[in-house]
Amino acid sequence: MTPDPRPEAGFTTEVSTIADLLIRSARRHPGRDAFVLPGARYSFAELERRARDVARGLHGLGVQRGDRVGLLAANSVEYVEAFFGIACLGAVIVPLNARHKAAELGYIVENADLVAVLTTAEPDQYVDFVDILHEGLPTLATAADPASLQLAEAPLLRSIVLLAGAGRPGCLDRRRFDEIARASGDRLVEQLRTRVRVRDIGAMLYTSGTTASPKGCMLTHEAITRGPVERARYRLGTGGHDVTWAPGPLFHIAALASFLGSVGSGGTFLTDRHFDPGRTLALLAAERATVAFPWFPAVMQPLLDDPGWDPAALAGLRSMFLIGPGVLLERVQAALPACELVAACGMTETAGIYAISSRADSTELRSRAQGQACPGVEIRIIDVDTGAEAGPGATGEILVRGYNVMEGYHKDPVKTAESLDADGWLHTGDLYSFTPEGQVVFHGRLKDMLKVGGENVAAVEIEAFLARHPAVEWVEIVGRPDPRLDEVPVAFVELKAGHLCTEAELIGFCTGRIARYKIPHAVHFVTSGDWPRSATKINKQELRARLARLAAEVPAP
Repeated sequence: MTPDPRPEAGFTTEVSTIADLLIRSARRHPGRDAFVLPGARYSFAELERRARDVARGLHGLGVQRGDRVGLLAANSVEYVEAFFGIACLGAVIVPLNARHKAAELGYIVENADLVAVLTTAEPDQYVDFVDILHEGLPTLATAADPASLQLAEAPLLRSIVLLAGAGRPGCLDRRRFDEIARASGDRLVEQLRTRVRVRDIGAMLYTSGTTASPKGCMLTHEAITRGPVERARYRLGTGGHDVTWAPGPLFHIAALASFLGSVGSGGTFLTDRHFDPGRTLALLAAERATVAFPWFPAVMQPLLDDPGWDPAALAGLRSMFLIGPGVLLERVQAALPACELVAACGMTETAGIYAISSRADSTELRSRAQGQACPGVEIRIIDVDTGAEAGPGATGEILVRGYNVMEGYHKDPVKTAESLDADGWLHTGDLYSFTPEGQVVFHGRLKDMLKVGGENVAAVEIEAFLARHPAVEWVEIVGRPDPRLDEVPVAFVELKAGHLCTEAELIGFCTGRIARYKIPHAVHFVTSGDWPRSATKINKQELRARLARLAAEVPAP
C-alpha cells in the first residue's frame, strides 16, 4: 500500500457542496467569465442567477431534497444552469449520456427513480433528445399534463422540462417552467441549499454499460468537488486566474471534474457543443487557455493534424492531461515545451482522478507511469488470484479507498458488495503495477487480460507496441477464442491518413520484437468513424462481437 503523498506547502482541504462552488465564486468574481463556448460567454453572476431560476422552477414542480433529477443536454449554458440548479435544492443530479439510445435512457429513467428530466429541443441539435425519450418512454407523447406525468414505464417521473426549444408532446416548455419559477420564492431555495451536507449524495453518474446494464454510481458532494478544486488550486493552475479547456461531454466524469475544478477555483471554463479541431484551436488561442484536458489520443491527434495547429498560439498552456502512447506524448511535449504533460488515472466510481503525477517527475517517468495517490486517497495493488499484496513490479488489481470513492451502485447491492469490501476498498477491476519510484503503471482491465496458452497478456502492452508503427493511428487488441491456446490476440487498426499498410506488414513488424504469443493472429482495419464507442472510450465488447460475426461469416472448410 502506498501512503498519501506529502502535500505541497500551503495545501488545505476546503470541502464544499456542489452549489456552493458556484455561489462562492459568484461572490468573489461576479463579472468574470465562468463558462465560454465559441460565440457565447457567461459570467459567474449570470450562471448563479440562471441556476437559482432553475431551482425555483423545480421546487415549484414539487422536486424535494434527495429527489433524483435527470439532465440530458449537450455542453451548453442550459446544462450548467440545470446542474447547479438541481444542486441548490439538495436534489441528486443524474447526468444522462447524450449518446445513449432509447432503451438505455428508458432503463435509467426508471432505474434511477427520476422525478424529473431537464433537457433541450433546439432545432439545430445534433441529437433529438425528445425523440429518444419518446421512444424510450412510449406513453410520454400522449401524456395529458406535462407538469404532472403519469407513465406506466416510469411511475415516479412527474415532468420533463425543455430548457431550450418548445412544442414537444409530453414536455413542459421553458415559458411555462419560468412562470412556475417566478411563483416560487428564492428565500426557500436558499434555505434548502444551506441544509445540504457534504456527505449527502450529490450526483449519480451511470457507467457506460458496455458489458451490462448501466450502473448508477452514487457520489457525495465531497467526492465530486473536493479533488477537482484541490487540483485546480494546488496542482494544475498558475496560481492566478486560470482558463481551462475540456472538450468532453459534461455528463462524463472526466470533463465534469475539470469543469467543477474551474468553477470552484474561480476560473474560466472553455468547451463546445461538439468537438471540432479547427474551432477548438481558435478558441484556445483567443481565450489564452492555461490548462487543457484533451485526455485521449482521439482528441489530441486531430488537433495535431489540423491545418490550424500552431504551437506558438498555445504558448500560454501550462499543464495538459493526456493519456496515450509514448510516441504521442513525445510529439506533444516537443511542440509545447513549456507545458507540463500530466499523467493520471481515474474512473467514475472514484469521482475521477485518484492518482496523479508530481511536478518533480521526469518526462520519461510520466510517459510510462500514472503517478501516485492523490492527497486523502489510498491505493493498493493485490494479486488477482490470492488477494495478497502484489510485489514490486508485479501486475495486480488496483484498490482505492478515500473520500472520493462512491457510496455504492444505486439499487444494486450485489454489484456494490462485489466492488466495495468491508474495509472500504474499491476493487476497480483495473490492472496496475508499482514502479521502483512508487508510481502506478496501467496494464489494462482485468477483462482485457488475455490468457494465451497459459500466459497472461495485457492487451494494452500489445497496443502500445503497435502504436509505434509509423502507419498506425490507433489500435485496439481483443481476444479471440482459440481451440488450442484458449484465446489469441487480434488487432483492430486505424491507419493514418495517406498511409498504406497490410495485415502481413503489421504482423511482420511484431515478429522478433515482442514475444511470439503476443503477436496478433489477425488484423482488421477500421476507419475513423467506424469505431464503436461509449462516452469516451472504444467499446471492446462490441469489437469482440464483431469478431464473432466475422467468424460466423467464414464458410466451413
